[in-house]
Amino acid sequence: MQVFADDGALIHASVNGGQHHNALVMIHGFPFSSRIWDTQTEALAEDVCVIRPDLRGAGKSDAPPGPYLMERLASDVALLLDAAGVERASFAGHSMGGYVALAFARMFSERVERLALVASRLRADTANEAQARLELADRLENERSMEPVIESSLPRLFAPQTHEMHPGTIERAADIARGNDPLGAAAALRGMVLRAPSEDIAEDLDVPVLVVAGGFDRVVGRAEATEIARTFPHAELVVCDQSGHVPMLEEPDRLSGALRAWLTAPA
Repeated sequence: MQVFADDGALIHASVNGGQHHNALVMIHGFPFSSRIWDTQTEALAEDVCVIRPDLRGAGKSDAPPGPYLMERLASDVALLLDAAGVERASFAGHSMGGYVALAFARMFSERVERLALVASRLRADTANEAQARLELADRLENERSMEPVIESSLPRLFAPQTHEMHPGTIERAADIARGNDPLGAAAALRGMVLRAPSEDIAEDLDVPVLVVAGGFDRVVGRAEATEIARTFPHAELVVCDQSGHVPMLEEPDRLSGALRAWLTAPA
């Protein structure tokens, strides 16, 4: 499925599974695309309609000039849902995809049935985190290549045992990242720097929430994930003990099971 945003950007999404009245929107993180959710889509599409956007700058979507504010990305998702005839949906966001899902919840709270945050957070960037993103964005723009991200960011996203026992998992992640436009990736980085904190929307979001943490996540640690779960009125914390920041690749079956339980639990 494809739609055109109001600025002319083409936004692509994969749609798999059942009836659109029971939809799950899976929003990828940085520096990935919708392909990061392949295993979860296969596991869940028998029960729900899985809609996987390629955020602008990623995958098959266009990469117009940025920065890509989280609100802009959330509006793109809303356009996709309108085109699919989906009024309300459940949302699962990984890392940056969680920021987009939270922005969507702020803008369109009436359209959110459930929310899952996978290795994501509520707070805004620290000054050091923002500076690191901006420096990486500069490199992507100057080198016109995704390799700076693959070299500097990917290694720290995975658990030590993933590096040792499952190097093919990291190679797959790099392959997905290489499919993205480096200028689009830079625009996404600049947009993340500008995002607002989301603690306020979390406190008011009265829907079933799943918070997924990686036991070896060096980006969003278990302690932070625990505090995030406490912020929502109705949240459950699930820890993927053998994962770093990318549980959909590191423990795909564990994550699929957690998502299925969250989707089927009473509201």
